[in-house]
Amino acid sequence: MVRPMSRRAAHTALGVRYAGLAFACALASAPAMAQQDAPAAANAGVYDLLVGTYTAGKSHGIYVYRFDASNGQVTPLSSVQTVNPSYLVVTRDHRRVYAVNELPGDNGPATERGGISAFTFDPRAGTLSFVNRVSSEGNDPCYLSFSPDERYLLTANYSVAADPGGSFAVFPLQASGGVGDAVLVVHHEGGGPVKGRQDDAHVHSTVFAPDGRYLFAQDLGNDKLYEYRYTNDGSRGLISPVPEGYTQMPPGSGPRHLIFDAAGHYAYLTSELAGTVTTLQYANGKLRPLQVVRLTAPGFKGKIGAGAIHLSPDGKFLYATNRGDVNEIVVFSVDPYDGLLKLVGRYSTLGRTPREFAIDPTGRWLIVGNQDSDSAFIFRRDPETGRLAEPAQLSIGSPVDFAFTPSS
Repeated sequence: MVRPMSRRAAHTALGVRYAGLAFACALASAPAMAQQDAPAAANAGVYDLLVGTYTAGKSHGIYVYRFDASNGQVTPLSSVQTVNPSYLVVTRDHRRVYAVNELPGDNGPATERGGISAFTFDPRAGTLSFVNRVSSEGNDPCYLSFSPDERYLLTANYSVAADPGGSFAVFPLQASGGVGDAVLVVHHEGGGPVKGRQDDAHVHSTVFAPDGRYLFAQDLGNDKLYEYRYTNDGSRGLISPVPEGYTQMPPGSGPRHLIFDAAGHYAYLTSELAGTVTTLQYANGKLRPLQVVRLTAPGFKGKIGAGAIHLSPDGKFLYATNRGDVNEIVVFSVDPYDGLLKLVGRYSTLGRTPREFAIDPTGRWLIVGNQDSDSAFIFRRDPETGRLAEPAQLSIGSPVDFAFTPSS
């Protein structure tokens, strides 16, 4: 058995606890998934759009639409029932879909664990078929990511209580498309100054750097970007902490989602509680803050809540949502020389609580969901200026996540 905690006491001091150390067995039992380039769509510019929802209201799971990028038209195809699939990921071969089951929710018992559900996907028919579901090993899983080799799936467990607290978990992916039981659970510890939001650790995203060697786990509860080394042969325990441990963000800022540019030189972070986007320089597993920009207009006094963040397909523009009383998507241009951001504009999402959004692969459309007003809006996007215009409404109960995949 490989033991990644040879310096357990030192890393517990950093606010990290490990569980589930059977890496050697996990590596032996988890077959490698086929690494394939994305197949070309049979109809160029036609995609399947998968929408994850909260299911306490009008929705019952994941919805599949056919999306025509030539005109922005959306046609419903199918749906599959699963509870609170609030975050989705699709494999590179577009044949497998994984969703969190975000439980117990704000009013549920802290003893209830969330789940990870696996589906196979038929892009020709636009249908999902349930494979299996496993425990997320924590409360309120809210994010998913693949390891660089797509052998493992990681989830961030936000947590609603100190026990079990904020964590991330690692799951082997099976040849059948199913997801295996967790082989590793890493708990963070500590909190921050914002009462009610930072009383404990709250892991909100798990993101691999483009070099494939490092994992960053963003903790809203204690204002840290934790850094881990990824070693797919298990020689360092698969995922292991680095000596420095983490990048400290400003107290009370609440780091949420992190993305990298395609070249792997810069990263961008939304901080939910501060309502900001931070530009960071990345090199050799290290993040260094360069710039902080506010999402709100000067003088704004209402509630804020920075959410999702994505780059345009060409990397020239960055988009982020801001919830609370703002309900906007904010657009920045990206300087190609130093990665810094410059405001382009702010656009109402025409509803309440925009959480996630997606830009279609052609870069001509952006869809954003309004969680608390049962609507999504598809904006026409100008690839040259980054600006948004001509929104068209899609009515759907509590939409919270979107994924485009080529249609066969």
